[in-house]
Amino acid sequence: MSSARDSVVELTRVQRKRDVALGYRLFAKMRWGDVGDGHISARDPEHEDCFWVLGGDVPFSRATVNDLVLVAPDGSLRVGEGGINRAGYYIHHPVHEARPDIVSAAHTHTGWGTPFSAECRPILPITQESCIFFNDTAMFDDEEVQIQDCDGGRRIAAALGDKGAIILRNHGILTAAASVAETVGRFVMLERVCEAHLKARDAQPISEEAALYAQKDLVKDGVGKQAFEWLVNNHLHGVSVD
Repeated sequence: MSSARDSVVELTRVQRKRDVALGYRLFAKMRWGDVGDGHISARDPEHEDCFWVLGGDVPFSRATVNDLVLVAPDGSLRVGEGGINRAGYYIHHPVHEARPDIVSAAHTHTGWGTPFSAECRPILPITQESCIFFNDTAMFDDEEVQIQDCDGGRRIAAALGDKGAIILRNHGILTAAASVAETVGRFVMLERVCEAHLKARDAQPISEEAALYAQKDLVKDGVGKQAFEWLVNNHLHGVSVD
């Protein structure tokens, strides 16, 4: 039984790490994180208080599973060598700690999500994709745009609550979900939603009832995971991160 469980744990770890590396590659394809400004995490299935993230000196466009490091609760490296994005630790550790239901979180600075966050306004159901995030996106209404310790991350985690995404005021967007694929796919979709909000300056939202009706159907099969698979097939076909 122990051997069978160990095998499942290792397969789960391999899948999560692979999806993290692919997620970083996708961010690079979107021209995000060119100066190392972002992070995608994955909770380890065995050491559940630790998470995998890209080593701090590796460009997103070159991310592989071998470049990932396992970060312990105190910020030290349990597996791997080199540095890490400290802001990534300060944000991701508290979020993972507060939300045992999530496997992954993602944040980077983007062309639409970051300026949208500066307007400090909620996601409204103005497009089909917006319905996915309606009433499921929190607001971190705080002037700390440079998270310098885990206390800042804990405030983000508290603001996130049980939601699947959060707008970090004057900073950008963050998504979190029960799989890496769902997290990354939803991040890309939320970026598109932010773009729509900034472009449609006089948009007329649909009703809450209509938005929640659409949301129920949109998310039932894992909308983020489906988006992730499409993105990988479209942008990373034939690319190996192993």
